Amino acid sequence: MADTVAEQNTGTDDAPKQRDVAVARRFVAEHGSPARGVVQGIGRSGVRVVLVGADGAMGDVLVPSVRAGEALIDRVDGLERANWDAETVNATDIGPERRRRMGRSLTRA
Repeated sequence: MADTVAEQNTGTDDAPKQRDVAVARRFVAEHGSPARGVVQGIGRSGVRVVLVGADGAMGDVLVPSVRAGEALIDRVDGLERANWDAETVNATDIGPERRRRMGRSLTRA
């Protein structure tokens, strides 16, 4: 499926927006280098670049295409391309509060 998303999202939107680059640079400045960027297709909506800081914090930037995501990573010093391999997953630091929020139902009051 990733190939299909990559094919669908490779158009003329190959350059990341300046604000997206600024967000990624700020993330690296706040959470340390080297940070990792995982380019992940999310369907017709575009592509998510998941950021994992040196301190384990996570963030993301939404871009229109895989190429834009790769270009974003290339433009940010201290941000390197990564995949969801064991090393990247183990670099994340998801605390207890975040785990509680991920595990609760949003439909319950």
